[in-house]
Amino acid sequence: MKSIIRALSVAGAVVVAANAQAATELTVYTAVEAEDLKRYAKEFNKQYPDIKIKWVRDSTGIVTAKLLAEKANPQADVVWGLAATSLLVLKGEDLLQPYAPEGLDKLSAKFRDSDAVPSWVGMDAWIASICFNTVEAKKHNLSKPASWQDLTKPEYKGHIIMPNPNSSGTGFLDVSSWLQIYGEDKGWSFMDGLHNNIARYTHSGSKPCKLAASGETAIGVSFAFRGAKLKTKGAPLDLVFPSEGLGWDMEAAAIIKGTDKLDAAQKLMDFVASKPANTLYNKGYAVVAMPGIAKPVKHFPENPEALMIDNNFEWAAQNRMAILKEWQNRYDSKSDPK
Repeated sequence: MKSIIRALSVAGAVVVAANAQAATELTVYTAVEAEDLKRYAKEFNKQYPDIKIKWVRDSTGIVTAKLLAEKANPQADVVWGLAATSLLVLKGEDLLQPYAPEGLDKLSAKFRDSDAVPSWVGMDAWIASICFNTVEAKKHNLSKPASWQDLTKPEYKGHIIMPNPNSSGTGFLDVSSWLQIYGEDKGWSFMDGLHNNIARYTHSGSKPCKLAASGETAIGVSFAFRGAKLKTKGAPLDLVFPSEGLGWDMEAAAIIKGTDKLDAAQKLMDFVASKPANTLYNKGYAVVAMPGIAKPVKHFPENPEALMIDNNFEWAAQNRMAILKEWQNRYDSKSDPK
C-alpha cells in the first residue's frame, strides 16, 4: 500500500511540474493605472489560466522611451495600455508585430490601426479635464475656470499643477491638443501664458488631480478618470471640461515584434478586443473601443465624445519628438526632479 501511495505522490508531482512548465509568462509593459491591473489579469486568466502576466508599469513617456531603447534587444512581449500616439511612434520604428485579433470587426474604426492587419488595437479613450478644489479655491478667492484660456489669468499664478509631456501621456495629449486647438503659434503662446501660472510639472498624469484632491493645489490639469474616482471618494473637487474641447488619447495594445511567445501574445490581444475586456474598461472610462458597451460613468459629462477634439494622431506621432524638445526648452525649469 505504501508503495502505491508513493507512486501516486510521484505521479502527482510530475503532473504539477508539467503544468508549471506548460505555463507561459508574458512580460507586458503598461501605463495602465496600477489599481486596474489585477482585475484585468484576473479576467484574462478566467479564459487563459495557463498564461501568466508579468506587469512592468510606468508612465507613458517612460514606457515609450524604454521600448525604443530596447529596440535591438526587446524585453517585452506585449504592450497593453499605452497611448496610441506612442504606439504610432513604435510602429514607425518597426517594433510592432501586426495581428488581427478575434472580434476586430466589432470595434470602432477609430480604435484600431488603419492597416488591413493592424499593428495596434485601441481599448478606451481618456480625456483631459481640470480638477478644481473648491475648498482651496474659496480660500484663495479663485473663480472656477470654464476654458483652457482662463488658466492664463493672473489670479491663478502659482495655483496650477500639470503633467510634464516628456514623461506623461496625459501631459502630451494636453500639449498636442492645444497645438491643434489654437494652431501652433497661438498654441505655444497659450502655453507661455499658462507657464507663468504653473507651480510645478509632475511626471505622472494622475498626480496633479491627486494633489488637487489633497489640497496641495487648487487646480490640477489631469484626466477625467482620475478626477471622477477621487470625487466619488469624497474629495472636494469639481471636474471642469473646458469649452474649447478636450484633448484625448486612447489606451491601446500591441505585440512586440520578435517575441518568442507569439501564440500567448495573440491570445492576450484577442482578450484586449473582447466584450469582457471592454466591459472592464468601462469601469473607469466613459468611451471604449466596442460600440454599445459603454454605460455612463459618474461625474463624467453626459456625452463625452461630443467634447473630444478631432485628434490627429498621425500628426501628433510624427511631430512628437519636436514638440517634446520645444516644450522642454521652454518650460522644463519647473519640472519635478526625476
